[in-house]
Amino acid sequence: MNFSLLFPIAQIVFAVFLVTSILLQRRGTGLGSAFGGEGNVFATRRGVERILFIFSVIFSVLLFSTALAQFLLR
Repeated sequence: MNFSLLFPIAQIVFAVFLVTSILLQRRGTGLGSAFGGEGNVFATRRGVERILFIFSVIFSVLLFSTALAQFLLR
């Protein structure tokens, strides 16, 4: 199997899933809170938001590990 083709394809797939999981998370917690938005800093993630957060962490670790493996196997 040709690893030089496998790693970029896996990185593209992981990047698409990472962006999707980040964009599907709850809106309104970004820069708006810096200008007088909600004051509660600590919020408990529940339900779908927690699952999306876990998926975003998993996909970011997978994306980083495939990039590191591709770099090391050159």
